[in-house]
Amino acid sequence: MRARIRRRWLTRRHDLDGSAHSEVTMSDSRDGTVAAQTPPKWGATEMLPLPARFNGAVRALAAKRFAATDADWKDVVFDRQFDLFSLADARAIEQEALDSGYRFDFSATVSLESEPDKYKRPEKAASSFAEGPSADGRRQVGVGDNVLRKAETVTGPVALISTTEQVMGFLADGVPAGTIAVIDDSGGTLTAPIIEGFAGVICLGGSVRSHLGILAREYDVPTLMNCTIDTLRDGDVVEIEVTAAPPAADAYETGDTGHARIWILEKGA
Repeated sequence: MRARIRRRWLTRRHDLDGSAHSEVTMSDSRDGTVAAQTPPKWGATEMLPLPARFNGAVRALAAKRFAATDADWKDVVFDRQFDLFSLADARAIEQEALDSGYRFDFSATVSLESEPDKYKRPEKAASSFAEGPSADGRRQVGVGDNVLRKAETVTGPVALISTTEQVMGFLADGVPAGTIAVIDDSGGTLTAPIIEGFAGVICLGGSVRSHLGILAREYDVPTLMNCTIDTLRDGDVVEIEVTAAPPAADAYETGDTGHARIWILEKGA
């Protein structure tokens, strides 16, 4: 038996100009050493530190274990996939990140309630917005991150939604036309059954990549995430700046957020 056997498989990658070519993604040896590390899935380095850290650990561990299987990739990838990476491995990598002091941003309040040690606690002081001056019959009362860019701003009365009873009422009676929902749970679970009925959504948590952000794009509902607002009451008429550009991919790492504005329309204007 040869002391060293190299295994290779090819992936197709498209360059920016649209051309495609094959590249070797990994090789291994009988002695368990990894000759080449697999590149990221899409052929580019992860932009954010945590995904790069997690994915890098997964790739390194899977490559090491595959090299020790003494088998062909086609015989391992489906039938023995958990030999390469298991739930316990994922938990261990996550725990390593938590032990280093990292805490996740929660997208659903149930996550914070069920596993409080894993998530950042919301800062109450950061949830208020110093209101701006009145101009053109409106006053700025908040900012947020726009999920999908629209040609025009959206205006309507707000409904503060925080309970399943409210959602059940909207399911039974319908969502009034033009309603802009104000919610504090970005998981999207609470309002998912009625999200299509809203003219817009103001969410006080999460990011544009949260579950609610995904639902908003899927159902084409104008939505601002990660909002800080002044006090709003049911029935207040607001205008949300969904004409603003969505945040950049690294915005939540750099803090370059909150560019979409929220105004309340002055009564009698």
